Amino acid sequence: MFTFPSWLCALKPLVPLHWGSSRSNLCVSLLACVVVTWPTAATMAASDKDDAWLEEVVVTAEFRQGNVADLPISATVLAPDDAGTTVQHLDEILSRAPNVNVASGASRARIIQIRGIGERGQFAEPLNSSVGLVVDGVDLSGIGGAATLFDVAQVEVLRGPQGTLYGANALAGLINVVTKQPTDTFSAGLRVDVGDYDARGLGGVVSGPLNDQLGYRISAQRYRDDGYMENRFIGRDDTNNRDESTYRGKLVWQGETAEMALTAGYVDIDNGYDAFSLDNNRNTLSDQPGRDQQQTSYVSVSLDTQLTEAVAFAAAVAFADSDIDYGYDEDWAFTGFDPIGYTSVDRYQRQRDTTTFDVRWLSTPGQGLAGGVWDWVVGIYALRQTVDLQRAYTFLPAAFNSSYDVDRYAVYAELSRPLGDTRRLTFGARYEQHQSDYRDSDLLSYSPEDDLIGGRLLLEQDLSSGDLVYFGVTQGYKSGGFNLDGSLAADLREFDPETLWNIEFGYKAELLDEQLSIRAALFRMQREDIQISTSTERPIPGSNAVQFIEYTGNAAEGFNQGVELEAQWRASQALTLFANVGLLDSEYKDYVDNSGRDLDGREQAHAPTYQFFAGLQYVFGSNWTMQLEVEGKDKFYFSDSHAAQSQSYELVNASLSYQRDRWSVRLWGRNLTDEDYFVRGFFFGNDPRDFYTARPFTQLGEPRQVGITFSTNW
Repeated sequence: MFTFPSWLCALKPLVPLHWGSSRSNLCVSLLACVVVTWPTAATMAASDKDDAWLEEVVVTAEFRQGNVADLPISATVLAPDDAGTTVQHLDEILSRAPNVNVASGASRARIIQIRGIGERGQFAEPLNSSVGLVVDGVDLSGIGGAATLFDVAQVEVLRGPQGTLYGANALAGLINVVTKQPTDTFSAGLRVDVGDYDARGLGGVVSGPLNDQLGYRISAQRYRDDGYMENRFIGRDDTNNRDESTYRGKLVWQGETAEMALTAGYVDIDNGYDAFSLDNNRNTLSDQPGRDQQQTSYVSVSLDTQLTEAVAFAAAVAFADSDIDYGYDEDWAFTGFDPIGYTSVDRYQRQRDTTTFDVRWLSTPGQGLAGGVWDWVVGIYALRQTVDLQRAYTFLPAAFNSSYDVDRYAVYAELSRPLGDTRRLTFGARYEQHQSDYRDSDLLSYSPEDDLIGGRLLLEQDLSSGDLVYFGVTQGYKSGGFNLDGSLAADLREFDPETLWNIEFGYKAELLDEQLSIRAALFRMQREDIQISTSTERPIPGSNAVQFIEYTGNAAEGFNQGVELEAQWRASQALTLFANVGLLDSEYKDYVDNSGRDLDGREQAHAPTYQFFAGLQYVFGSNWTMQLEVEGKDKFYFSDSHAAQSQSYELVNASLSYQRDRWSVRLWGRNLTDEDYFVRGFFFGNDPRDFYTARPFTQLGEPRQVGITFSTNW
């Protein structure tokens, strides 16, 4: 009889998590029971399974690619094609990974938090991302609106600081999006999506070889819907619409000892933004609905080759050009709604160019230093980014303009060696120099420079059963920066770099003749000089309203600790069960904010105590598949500057698919119980009906949506 590892059952008392409400306790306890009782039932079903079913899932974001079950890191690999419902964008799939949250405040939730760490929006420069976003080697950190998922093979979520791998933009983790590769033989595909709220999409793919060594893949899709808000003043239901087009191309050349890839793409996001209501519902009164538009063109070139029998070489160059137009009706109402005539619009137009260069040399396994004992990696990295901003705001006498240039240069190295037959030790380090130059039309200028160091120490142990246990100490960092609003006091203008130390224990196993996959991690992250996005208010001259000013400062310290569990079990030939659970405890230590509030011991913003995603897939007959999913999240603070919170929620998704030969049809539904839940929130005065009394305002997530997807391949 199989016995589940006893140390997993003891994880909860090991970490002093604050579990919150009894409802939270119940949800977490039920999910934990599901995970730990699956193997007991599986022992009866496993005996009649002849072949292992778990496919190898490769993580490409590491220095050396490897199976996710064999890497001593906390990582989740999500495949959009395997999702129960049809997904169009990154924000629709990230909740499936433990301890990953997203902040909206736009037409798409484009800014990410991992383990409670990450930004929640951007209005002014600089944006020093805590979570990196890379698409086919192209750095799109902070502008996730371009992360559409048509023809994407997988989304790799690396949790914890990636100070050796990616540096300053990966303090909390990294999201790596990998599109599909060319096929060995000619193939083509077509996908049609139709749903309520006038949702419709059309996408196609053509792929194949040009000769024995060169393959190609071309894909294109356009998706649109009316959004989920109704503007009662204008009389339209599409002011928060989405209109997204994606075009990608890839060439891959393979020689005997080398591979080269050229990837190019263009993503055109032409979305509306009319998401906030004075009554906190789906009815708006804006007379000038906003926009959330982005046109991103990108290209990347990569080369992997074997220089000698002992040394491999990898190089990657990438460039992205983005035009971003984001604006909104600041008063959320029409002219005349306020008796004294207050009305305002705010618009931010950015031109952002990013170029990255990364080269590395790697030892061939068994051909490293000291007679092949030490495997090694050394590399050089450079990033050049320019951001030009023009802001048009009702209460500015003229348009505000700024230019922001960033240069990052880094060197990194990693050594790894076996310690006997079953242990392995890895040590990596990265030194990065971060330089920036800022100028604006208010005659403000800043040129900060930071020298930053990150690294990791990993110890992994292969058990006799084939399971993996690992221990890691990793350090991440984020550069400092500055605040721009002219009304801020001098001591609030600049803020320092942030440093994060992460200690982590992990366990990975494929059990029951590889019918059951389990991955677990126990972590504690210590944060120093935390960069906190907070806010203050000031009266607008000649109006009863106030201006909402966001700025960034440093808190003293804080910690983020918790547990992550992922399990997938094929209970029978027809039934597969899966569950991902993230538990998180986050607090500030010795932090008093600018208004004098003592936040010592308070949870950090956008850091829910628990998250879960669980479900089942059942195959019946020879062609039918049913999938049922439940995802949930605890309440969390919207910001560190006030006490407004979201509500805990659970969403139910389901699909029914029929597949035959080269075509398939999927009937799907998201949020089937039509739950109201919040994806962003603010606390300030914006309603003349209550004399601009400060109160919470929230952006609602997607309501119930149903649709049908038809796919064919030949």
